[in-house]
Amino acid sequence: MKNPPSLDQLISALRVLPGVGPKSAQRMAYHLLQRDKPGAEKLARALEHALSHIGHCQRCNTFSETPLCALCADPARRQDQLCVVEMPADMLTLEHTQSYDGLYFVLMGRLSPLDGIGPRDLPLEKLAHRALDGAVREVILATNFTAEGETTAHALSELLKGHGLTLTRMARGLPVGGELEHTDPGTLAQALFERRGVTGG
Repeated sequence: MKNPPSLDQLISALRVLPGVGPKSAQRMAYHLLQRDKPGAEKLARALEHALSHIGHCQRCNTFSETPLCALCADPARRQDQLCVVEMPADMLTLEHTQSYDGLYFVLMGRLSPLDGIGPRDLPLEKLAHRALDGAVREVILATNFTAEGETTAHALSELLKGHGLTLTRMARGLPVGGELEHTDPGTLAQALFERRGVTGG
């Protein structure tokens, strides 16, 4: 017996979520249709609203409903520091430490040759334009301490060196292989305070 085509389409759509395989997607679809139709409708409306209203901040590239996100529009933030992170979740995690008052740039990913993600797949030109706007003095490379994060940090240092910027890397208060999103605020704060220079900066 086969599923109705619309059910197969829903299961297939749910599989685009990270970590969701065919069995999990099937359980989710059955649950939404049988147990929680109001929840399914809420999810559908939220997705439609997000897709039509959320874009990227013109300055830092994070998700935003306005041309400038709230952080970039805040005049109290330091304009001379730019912290480069992989994802919006990393930016929010750093903000929770309350130890950094500069601005950010969000790559929306990281270099990962094994996954086919190369320099052309990241907004490196936009980052360079932002970092070299004349106001930024220090660029903090806050990519994760994974192999991909280190590769990304190296590529960014090569991109930005030789332009009079101070390039720093967060100190290894973070565990090797760890990701910012899952690190406690105290460890993140210490890593920010103990950031170090990047060779060639």
